[in-house]
Amino acid sequence: MAAGKQTEQWSSKAGFLMAAIGFSVGLGNIWRFPYVMGENGGAAFLIIYLACALVIALPLLVSELAIGRRGRGSPVASMLNVAAESGTSPRWGIVGGLAVLGVFFIMSYYTVITGWTFDYFFLSLTGRFEDITADQSGMIFAGLTGNPLRLLFWHTIVIILVVLILRRGVKEGIERAVGILMPALFLCLAIMVVYALVAGDMGKTAKFLLVPDFSKVTIKTVMVAVGQAFFSIGIGMASLITFGSYLNKDVSIPKSAAIIILADTGVALLAGLAIFPLVFAFGLTPSGGPGLIFQTLPVAFGQMPGGQIFGAVFFFLLIAAAMTSCIGGVESVIAWIDEHKGISRKKGSVIVGVCAWLVGFLSILSFNEWSDFYPLDFIPAFAGKTIFDSLDFLAANILLLAGGLLTSIFIGWQVPKYIQLKAMGIKDGIFYIFWRLIVRYVVPPLLLLILIMGIWAY
Repeated sequence: MAAGKQTEQWSSKAGFLMAAIGFSVGLGNIWRFPYVMGENGGAAFLIIYLACALVIALPLLVSELAIGRRGRGSPVASMLNVAAESGTSPRWGIVGGLAVLGVFFIMSYYTVITGWTFDYFFLSLTGRFEDITADQSGMIFAGLTGNPLRLLFWHTIVIILVVLILRRGVKEGIERAVGILMPALFLCLAIMVVYALVAGDMGKTAKFLLVPDFSKVTIKTVMVAVGQAFFSIGIGMASLITFGSYLNKDVSIPKSAAIIILADTGVALLAGLAIFPLVFAFGLTPSGGPGLIFQTLPVAFGQMPGGQIFGAVFFFLLIAAAMTSCIGGVESVIAWIDEHKGISRKKGSVIVGVCAWLVGFLSILSFNEWSDFYPLDFIPAFAGKTIFDSLDFLAANILLLAGGLLTSIFIGWQVPKYIQLKAMGIKDGIFYIFWRLIVRYVVPPLLLLILIMGIWAY
């Protein structure tokens, strides 16, 4: 029996695209993609990444949006509804459940990291980074992660803001929030790029990011590009199925998916042009991850003219990127609660928020009080991993990849052709042939390989 249908819808195509791009553009675009690109051949990596994004990520993104629009429900309900229409097993609903579970785990600790961006925004605004050394910057970051009450305060603030937005629904909550946050993000990014062009070393940055070096390209480079394309866009995280369920029938899913991918990549490139000129200008070592944002850049901001203001602008940019991802991620969990447990959106958003707050608190403790506690140490893949590390590994390396793999098998092999075409809103032609080939024969073995390699590496 099919699950209940979704009643909410986006007010416009622009509202949908803003929300979907906001969800895809997260902290990983800013602190990981530019560095990975620079370390793996610059423009050579970009060419490979774009090929992976368009050949692998695009068909999967189209698939998730199509399942959502056809199923008109939460990720679980959408899978159940499409499975029922296709005359296949209702057990495929479990795939939607994996996606919801994965994105819940990710959001439980992502909201903690989002809290770091709020803390550093106020630190920059108050001039805390003025003339600091690299050692002092490291101590400031250690002071944040080592203080559970301080982390809990910001984590709580983020959870409250997300709940207050999502309890208002799609049009009044999500669309209004991203309608403010996304323009703010693009404005802050533009300001930082212009400032970096004037105050930074754009020559070294161009060599690092834009000059192709194919000597650095290996099989591992291709695998890194595939993984970056998969995770950066947010495939397998349930949210894109949920966003698809709110989508009108007259919106072109393939065109929308291409816009989302190109915008996601564009933001990552601009972030590199905003960050690395400042890093190189002050003789700092380029790096990736939280260390780049919370330890290297504060040193640069502390030494440059107007660094107090531009540092605050940069961290507000991070707040906007992180909050839009939080909103999109938590929404899919609320949609499932609202639909399957008979709980109203307002109550459901509070329940999800409290649960994410509690699990996030465990992640907070893993940075300090429980930093030497490894709950799953008896499992080889989880050996030496804290609660935070375990949640991250379980969600990113297992649940999301398994969900993406099973989703491609479901829509590629279990859903009849006429339903595939109706779900995507396209006619039988070149794009459909391309999509069907990739989803059936390329994505499943590739994701299976990445899944096995990811687990085997540990």
